[in-house]
Amino acid sequence: MTSGGREFLKWIALVLMTGDHLVKVLGLGYVPVLSELGRIAFPVFALVLAYNLAQPGADAGKVSLRLALWGVAAVPVAYLAFGTFLPLNVLLTFAAAAACIWAYERRQWVVAVFFFFVAPLPLDYAWPGVWLVVEAWYWFSGYGRRVRSLFGLWDPMATAFPFWVWVSMGLLCWYNGNAWALLALPVLLLGEGNWRIPRAGKWFYLYYLGHLAALATLALVLGL
Repeated sequence: MTSGGREFLKWIALVLMTGDHLVKVLGLGYVPVLSELGRIAFPVFALVLAYNLAQPGADAGKVSLRLALWGVAAVPVAYLAFGTFLPLNVLLTFAAAAACIWAYERRQWVVAVFFFFVAPLPLDYAWPGVWLVVEAWYWFSGYGRRVRSLFGLWDPMATAFPFWVWVSMGLLCWYNGNAWALLALPVLLLGEGNWRIPRAGKWFYLYYLGHLAALATLALVLGL
């Protein structure tokens, strides 16, 4: 994936996430299209994060700390929006996954096991969410240099099938109760385009907190 392509994917996921949260916070139940497309947001974010962490020089520890700080800041805002503290927000899910990768890279096996098996318990998307990032990172770090290799479209020898990535996607579908998350995989192919989109940096995190606060306020005004 190109740098601009990854930013483009994050914007797509951001829009889909916003629609999904709108439905949930306002208690709209099932909304055709919005409800289905909302299931695509998390795996897109997860696979882009995994790809970023697989790049040479990536600092998984620094990424984990940043995600954790923003995730903790989002906890009270998410409570106001959703009316519950659990599961903890996806920023903390991604923080746990990055921490697991950091520990694995340094052969800190006890720490890696903790973040792989124990930490996901209270997090949004739980084990499937953390495992998808970790397994995709492992895949992208080795054979899977391009997204197309997930489908075996890059190299006829891609029978070194990214088995655990697909298993994690299957578990994510089980967690969601539907298979719409699988649409994230073809969407990822858009990340290989030469999109000229600058990095948003901290604005993604600010938007995450801001849109939850705005939706919580809207629900309060509407008396929901």
